[in-house]
Amino acid sequence: MHRDPDAPDFVHDYVNLASPLLGSTAELASDEFFAPKERLLQDAAPVFLPDEFDANGKWMDGWETRRRRSGGNDWCLIRLGVPGVVKGVDIDTSHFTGNYPPAASIEGLYSDTAPDADAGARWRPLVRATPLKGNAHRYEAVTENDPVNWLRLQIFPDGGIARLRVHGIPFREWTAQERAGEVELSAAKNGGRIIAYNDAHYGAVLRLLSEGRGVNMGDGWETRRRREPGNDWIIVALASPGAVERIEVDTAHFKGNFPDSCSIQAARVEHGARGSLITQSMFWPELLPSKKLQADHIHMFGGEDVAKLGPISHVRFNIFPDGGVSRLRLFGTLM
Repeated sequence: MHRDPDAPDFVHDYVNLASPLLGSTAELASDEFFAPKERLLQDAAPVFLPDEFDANGKWMDGWETRRRRSGGNDWCLIRLGVPGVVKGVDIDTSHFTGNYPPAASIEGLYSDTAPDADAGARWRPLVRATPLKGNAHRYEAVTENDPVNWLRLQIFPDGGIARLRVHGIPFREWTAQERAGEVELSAAKNGGRIIAYNDAHYGAVLRLLSEGRGVNMGDGWETRRRREPGNDWIIVALASPGAVERIEVDTAHFKGNFPDSCSIQAARVEHGARGSLITQSMFWPELLPSKKLQADHIHMFGGEDVAKLGPISHVRFNIFPDGGVSRLRLFGTLM
């Protein structure tokens, strides 16, 4: 998996709130004649199959409506699995050339019940109607600071969008029980996010912080075979500063390609851009000293293995020299 060097910072710095990994779903659409709404949120990059057709026409990897002949416009309601503050969006029309919408807008709201798609007064604009191009990414920053858990994507008047990414910060109101006990500080569902990595050639790097065990070898972070000195690494921002008490490293399904060993460095960072964090992280103190790893195994570290560094906000997970890890979990108390 490779980062787009031309994408704005919000793509790299924040989690995709619309990802199915967080439980987000496309709930309702005005029309989905040519391609279903569910494809709109898929984490995998859209593909184009030139010879693939179905009963309604050309198969497209995204959400596509029929051609409107009676006025109005199409829309899709999206329920976020975790409420969040949106920092920016990526409206991706990859492979849609003669059938993309000329424009789109996005609105949001916070509601405990499914909203009415036509209740315009309740929706807050996140991205006002903006022009789109075919087979291209449209990046738009968002300045709205209130959390939302529902989105309304409108396209004008009709057409197809391959993917919608909604980058932001999960909004968590920690309960008294959570504040008094142990929480998974690194979990994506709680607000943990990947800041940077040196390589993620295989697999799905964002799965590293997700729930459950990996379902196969593609369900996790895997680097290419290292042919030069050094080691691979990834930097994670925790959901909230906390004191880490135990750590789980799961190499599920990685058998001939698991790392020989791993270590974790950590610090509390008040300020720092992604680029500066990469440099700073090389000098952070060790939270977990180098530990041998096994194939297809859940490794649990706690007690004297985990250094008492006090509250930390970021970790650098080092693997030696390369390989694949399915899940990384850091548990501790909020500070």
